[in-house]
Amino acid sequence: MPDKAFLGHEQAFSKKREPGPFDPFFKAVWRGAATILPPLITFVIIIWIVTTINQYIFSPLTRAVRDLIFVATADIVTSSERSPEIVRDGKTYVRFKGGKYVPIEVVNYIREEIGEDKLPATATEVYQLFIEERYLKPHLVLPFLIAILVLLLYLVGKIVTVRIGRITWAQIESLFSSLPFVRSVYGAVKQVSDFILAQRSMEFSRVVAVEWPRRGMWMIGLVTSESFSQLQTKTGQEMLSVFIPTSPAPMTGFTVNVPISDTFDLGISIDQAIQFIVSCGVVVPIPEAHGVTLDQQKHPTASPSNPADSDSE
Repeated sequence: MPDKAFLGHEQAFSKKREPGPFDPFFKAVWRGAATILPPLITFVIIIWIVTTINQYIFSPLTRAVRDLIFVATADIVTSSERSPEIVRDGKTYVRFKGGKYVPIEVVNYIREEIGEDKLPATATEVYQLFIEERYLKPHLVLPFLIAILVLLLYLVGKIVTVRIGRITWAQIESLFSSLPFVRSVYGAVKQVSDFILAQRSMEFSRVVAVEWPRRGMWMIGLVTSESFSQLQTKTGQEMLSVFIPTSPAPMTGFTVNVPISDTFDLGISIDQAIQFIVSCGVVVPIPEAHGVTLDQQKHPTASPSNPADSDSE
């Protein structure tokens, strides 16, 4: 016979906790966090991507263009004189640290643009700043840098399509794969980039559920094509090739060949399926895509209800 003391403790633990006075407040805070976090994290990721591209691509390109313009156009003279200003060929120059002189027009332009207190100390820095402020303003240089980047990507894409380019790139990839720590990072990044950017012949036609790995357990599957004709001949059934993505990274997974009769069309879009997989089942889509409801999928012979028919009855 069960111990009365044990039963008393069990009943005490099974009692539902009474709501506290602060529960509505914490629920509202939790709901607000759930509302704000998705757009906030989205903006943070976008800002991080833009900042990274600017820091490691656009800024080095801007500096390279600035240095080229500097080498081609820099008007810096030297003189043994110690006077603050000198005149050469009718042009006035202003002295800076190191005894080098810059045209007064350049100095005045910088003073007007950024102020006297931000004027650099050396003539080289002054002229580089002048080039940046005069010729490399963001609204002017950004389209130019984007065009250069697109052209560079185009050239790389063309090079890797020829034999020598493929061989060279294969050697570079093998170098990455041979380094212990870099190998793991490069493999993960390559999987993600291939899934997002690579031109794949694999295209998903619809989303189905497949009983896998055993009866009673259902997995999301993306139909890629009809399966091997040999399998259809062997089984006497129409077969499908279904890609089974895994959570939370849908770019990884495996492919199974299943009879059409063993699949269940979920009536959702590919994007909805990806959201479900990435969220580990938290975001459950409503199966209304393609005008098919779950009722119609369970009874495929039933025609969609027509309001006019209902009225006539």
